[in-house]
Amino acid sequence: MRHRFSRRTSSLAAAALLAAVGAAPVVADRFDAAPTTTTPAAKAAAAGLPDQLDALLADSRFAGAKAGLVVRNAATGEVVYNRNGGQRFAPASNEKLLTSAAAVDTLGLDYKFRTTVHAAGTRAGTVLTGNLYLKGTGDPTINAAGFDALAAQVVAAGIKSVKGTVIADDTWFDADRIGSEWASGDEQYSYAAQISALTVAANDVNDTGIVQVGVKPGATAGTATTVTLTPATNYVTIVNNATTGAAGSAISLAVNRVHGNNTLIITGSVPAGGVTQTRLRTVEEPTGYATSLLRAALVKRGVTISANTAPRGTTPATATQVAVRDSITLRQLLPSFLKLSNNGHAEILTKAMGRKVSNQGTWAAGLAVSTTFLRTNGVDTPNLRLADGSGLSRLDLVTPEQMTVLLRAVQAKPWYATWLAALPVAGNTDPLIGGTLANRLGGTAAANNLRGKTGSMTSVSALSGYITDAGGQQLIFSMFSNDWVASSVKAIEDSVAVTLANSGAPAATLKKDIARIPKQRARTNDPTTEIDERTLECSWVKAC
Repeated sequence: MRHRFSRRTSSLAAAALLAAVGAAPVVADRFDAAPTTTTPAAKAAAAGLPDQLDALLADSRFAGAKAGLVVRNAATGEVVYNRNGGQRFAPASNEKLLTSAAAVDTLGLDYKFRTTVHAAGTRAGTVLTGNLYLKGTGDPTINAAGFDALAAQVVAAGIKSVKGTVIADDTWFDADRIGSEWASGDEQYSYAAQISALTVAANDVNDTGIVQVGVKPGATAGTATTVTLTPATNYVTIVNNATTGAAGSAISLAVNRVHGNNTLIITGSVPAGGVTQTRLRTVEEPTGYATSLLRAALVKRGVTISANTAPRGTTPATATQVAVRDSITLRQLLPSFLKLSNNGHAEILTKAMGRKVSNQGTWAAGLAVSTTFLRTNGVDTPNLRLADGSGLSRLDLVTPEQMTVLLRAVQAKPWYATWLAALPVAGNTDPLIGGTLANRLGGTAAANNLRGKTGSMTSVSALSGYITDAGGQQLIFSMFSNDWVASSVKAIEDSVAVTLANSGAPAATLKKDIARIPKQRARTNDPTTEIDERTLECSWVKAC
């Protein structure tokens, strides 16, 4: 979900646990009452891991909210800690753990998406009297270069003139573009892009169904800005009201898509001498967007197309395939999907599962596949609810206990090592390794140790995964929190992670690690505060 925030900071969890591990209890006799200098948190730390975790979950930010945490021994499945483990929570992007595991198990690591072009009609030399059909199966990686490669194949097949048009065949999936209960206010942002069997990737991490908007300042204050689109397309209309501000002035740029169409209105200012500002915005109806890129690529290569319309339709059985493009494998897609928490990938894979199993490319069919996978792997499915594949829907409900059951079960899968490697790695600043955990837990015992998945929406946070403690024992954990309002709870999650990583280590070691946890930004609901999207971790911008 979209978040607005102030730059106030707090770290109540870190302070609480520092108190817990930093004060040595002064107790002459274990049966005597503890002196007032020994805090309850310090006593809890001395008592062991469960009480340390209890102290963290007693943080005042959870007052009036709810939090759940389950910790298991990864080898035996023994529950080490359970607080509200059976309660249902909105999981946000933690749901991608469920979706990705089901997708790999159902589709296979070598699964590819195929995009084809077919010619229907009659051929006379280089002239096709009929139509070209662009048929997609949901490829989230096809970009402008991919459509140009398809156009090159059409030309190589001898077609130079089309006495008809280009028709989009997106029937591999249904026509439902937006997931259940996705907020209308989010629809212009990249994390809530529309889902179609024909779509476009606009950047090198395969964000789909979007266009990248670049706003370049003019030479001097007061002059017009220059707007570019990547990929270049006339499918989107630009209304540029942005101006160039004085050198060194604040950036006040806003890029907004008019709801229900493809008009982008650009306002505010960017400073003279500054760098080009980029924003990602979704397109309305990605099927038409994809078709427009193929058509433009054909025209650029000298193909004449007599009709301007680009309708949707079904490829005739008698049509001849003249171009084909296969995507990278699911094995290769997994890192960008999971490490960067790509919502579009989750939804496309959900519909792809439905199409494979029941020949229905729908959310309902795909979620049924996910549910069956979970049930056969020991998850109590009557106690959960899946409304989409990414966790963006507020209707999704999962328990920490269910998540840890799944995380243990998948360890026996032949694809587990590949899937595990695709999860974010705490504290690793390489974004394609650390992903959404790249800027968390650096310098602690959890760094390059914890592999897991984040989850963030307004008043929702989650962290689940695998971590090895100080004695070399691997633990599985899942922490969900909902309905908190004061500020981010990421510091509490990080404190839980370092507590698990330091389990069995001296209290002084844990104290040092807790001190390394950075303060977290507070959140504000001020609707007048504009986001500077460049400065935000993805967990503040989308459900990830």
